[in-house]
Amino acid sequence: VQLQASGGGLVQAGGSLRLSCAASGRTFDYYTVGWFRQTPGKEREFVAAIRWSAVNPYYADSVKGRFTISRDDAKNTVYLQMDSLRPEDTAVYYCAADTNYPLNNPRNWGQGTLVTVSS
Repeated sequence: VQLQASGGGLVQAGGSLRLSCAASGRTFDYYTVGWFRQTPGKEREFVAAIRWSAVNPYYADSVKGRFTISRDDAKNTVYLQMDSLRPEDTAVYYCAADTNYPLNNPRNWGQGTLVTVSS
């Protein structure tokens, strides 16, 4: 499955952005889809994931209560709604997918989309 991430940009602290991850080549059926992020000099870290049944989404503690992951299978797209953004959320965000749950070491990755949160 090919993944295309979009929706990044520049936002002030406290603002919101919605990232999208669209699949092509095949549908997201039976895939767990998630978001990871990375800043220069740091390892890529997990942000959120949702399984194909759209139940039991799970989040990193650092974003819990502020970010919401959802999926629209009719559009073959997964979203990451990011609210109450903080400067420390600044990173390149990547979507990823695989058939396992939880989403460990996913094999399919999209290109990153840059999120910059100004203070």
